[in-house]
Amino acid sequence: MFRVDLNCDLGESFGRYQLGEQKDILKYVTSANVACGFHAGDPTVMRETVKLAIENGVKIGAHPGLPDLNGFGRREMKITPQEGYDMVVYQIGALQGVLSTFNETMQHVKPHGALYNMAARDRELAEAIAQAVYDVNPSLVLFGLASSELAKAGEKVGLRTAHEVFADRTYQTDGSLTSRIQADALITDTDKAAAQVVRMVTEGKVTSQQGTEVELQADTICIHGDGAHALDFAKFVKSQLEANAVQVVAF
Repeated sequence: MFRVDLNCDLGESFGRYQLGEQKDILKYVTSANVACGFHAGDPTVMRETVKLAIENGVKIGAHPGLPDLNGFGRREMKITPQEGYDMVVYQIGALQGVLSTFNETMQHVKPHGALYNMAARDRELAEAIAQAVYDVNPSLVLFGLASSELAKAGEKVGLRTAHEVFADRTYQTDGSLTSRIQADALITDTDKAAAQVVRMVTEGKVTSQQGTEVELQADTICIHGDGAHALDFAKFVKSQLEANAVQVVAF
């Protein structure tokens, strides 16, 4: 039987601004990536998200991003590898403080948005982020885009590394995600998205936008918690995975 983790970006509300359906979506995922205050989230939202994740038996990870609340961390910034290292250490520490009040441990770290995509192709930045995670706690799992520089850096430094695939995103020939500025970046047809996910997990392949077959490793699948129909989508993807003899469990 195939096994895969189902992760979701959560805790991305801020003050009175509410985003996502985290109370319900936590019933269908196995890992939660909790925003740490740079691209989204705040101390209260972090605490509430951690509490909900624990109540639902969901593993918890830090979701560090670029310091860009207005852009939701999805706009690239020119940062040095050292700055990337420091940002990741700082944000892991913030979530670890919250977790300690619940006597709970952290499972993983998954960079967010532009920081994630920059590290997927920039080897020096990827290695700085992987080193930051290792230096804080070498038992943490690093989530990175399948076959990317970030995933390679995690393995190189000695971290357990989860190769991540995306349920609602299209791919390019080199295995990268189609840029969100392009109209075809997102898959809005749930049947098509679920079929792509099942194939990535069971066959280790995805068809790129150029029509080529791309091989990849699928250890964890991302469900975006800020999607228009995130809850229904999470339910459907999980049901389709299980219908195809895929066990959904934390990494």
